[in-house]
Amino acid sequence: QRARTQFVQAVADLAARPQSIETLQSAGVVSLLRLLLLDVVPSVRQTSALSLGRLADYSMELAEAIVKAGILPQLVYPLPEENRYYKKSAAFVLRAVAKHSPQLAQAIVQCGGLEALVICLEDFDPGVKEGASWAFDYIARHNAELSQAVVDAGAVPLLVLCIQEPEIALKRIAASTLSDISKHSPELAQTVVDAGAIAHLAQMILNPDAKLKRQVLSALSQIAKHSVDLSEMVVEAEIFPVVLTCLKDSDEYVKKNGATLIREIAKHSPELSQLIVNSGGVAAVIDYIGSCKGTVRLPGIMMLGYVAAHSENLSMAVIVSKGIPPLCACLIEEHEDHIKAAAAWALGQIGRHTAEHASRVAEANVLPTLLDIYMDTRSSEDLKMKASIFAKKALKNVLQKCTYLPALEPLLHDAPPSIMKHIIGQFSKVLPHDSKARRLFVTTGGLKKVQEIKAEPGSLLQEYINAINNCYPEEIVR
Repeated sequence: QRARTQFVQAVADLAARPQSIETLQSAGVVSLLRLLLLDVVPSVRQTSALSLGRLADYSMELAEAIVKAGILPQLVYPLPEENRYYKKSAAFVLRAVAKHSPQLAQAIVQCGGLEALVICLEDFDPGVKEGASWAFDYIARHNAELSQAVVDAGAVPLLVLCIQEPEIALKRIAASTLSDISKHSPELAQTVVDAGAIAHLAQMILNPDAKLKRQVLSALSQIAKHSVDLSEMVVEAEIFPVVLTCLKDSDEYVKKNGATLIREIAKHSPELSQLIVNSGGVAAVIDYIGSCKGTVRLPGIMMLGYVAAHSENLSMAVIVSKGIPPLCACLIEEHEDHIKAAAAWALGQIGRHTAEHASRVAEANVLPTLLDIYMDTRSSEDLKMKASIFAKKALKNVLQKCTYLPALEPLLHDAPPSIMKHIIGQFSKVLPHDSKARRLFVTTGGLKKVQEIKAEPGSLLQEYINAINNCYPEEIVR
């Protein structure tokens, strides 16, 4: 008995060191541990399970070897009768196997692992519950089918009880598991809502623990993202204006997850966006974009775009709250093309409604920057494509409405044909009615530039050019 105890303890210690793993594997340690899982001494069984967990955690290859050796049913079957130390170790093995792939997670489902983990979630010991929550999280995050299996096993109501426990570590992992169950589909998110999760999650937004706040905000985002109805349920838990405090948090992930939650709510409907505006959400997000850099900005940028897209009034709310300058700053300061693309898209959404909206965007002198992004050849092909497409769309959205000619003038000399048509179109609309603009158009070289453009006879572009030329005496045009 002492020899067996010493042996499993030595294996557990070695399994914790990456450099020893290959030696253990070549010595056939998995089959030796399998036998010791059936030992009469509880501490030998528990330490064997711990060793198997460490091996499975190390690599997918070892996790597969453990499954092929038929160890999972042997591990799971005696679990209801075992002590809390064994239960923790067994949950660790299941989590370590599940993390590598959906196929390995499915092996746990097939051997009755979920039912065993539910028993662990009902245990009195918080550490056992925490271990089971981890395992459920690693299984549920892979796909909707595995998440559904977790739901069918009856885990969700128990996880909702876990987020109400006093232990912070247990709250964190239970919230993370609810987030990973909710993310796959509206039906799975609804299951989490039906178990009463939203009210308890909403209460924890102000918890001082940053890691818990990250998971809580993530879970609420994953619920809200699917539909208007689910978003409304999250909003009804009175998360506004409380959630806006998260945008000023010292933890980057809390800030980002808070902004993501607001974005997921804003995207669904004008009514939800209006509610965010009324609670001061737009101003808070604009401050947030100005206070951070890189991908942390992204959900805030997207949120402003979604709000502005819904209606003229909501777009004007973004303009009045001074939302355009920080979006322009993102275009200039950021190096990642997908962030530039998002900022370009958001500016396009703000400017697309009326001449007033478009001119406000143009007055910020952002059009040359958008044109530069559209024309930039240094970006990687895939990202350039994305950034340039959004820059082009934003330019078109603004140009189709813009009456602010000083912003359009510089573009005449650099813009490609696909954009030129929109610029010339705007001049052909404004110049006939504005004598000051007509004079400026000649002195800045705009009219000269128009004469250089080769347009197909009878095309829309040619009509625009004719309309501009008709504003001037023939000798000036010549």
